Amino acid sequence: MGTIVNLNRYRKAKQASERERRANERRLRFGMPKAERMQHTAEQSLDKRRHDGHRFEGEASND
Repeated sequence: MGTIVNLNRYRKAKQASERERRANERRLRFGMPKAERMQHTAEQSLDKRRHDGHRFEGEASND
């Protein structure tokens, strides 16, 4: 014979774990502080300028 499971507790535990999973995803997406976000943007801009600076004169731009 199987074990007795309280379905209400099971359902609530499942919902709680789903909420926690979604919260973790949102923390990763939106949880970056403004200073860190601006630093990341500046680094990307610098990398793009460096990359564009290494282009050949005869190479066509895709922009």
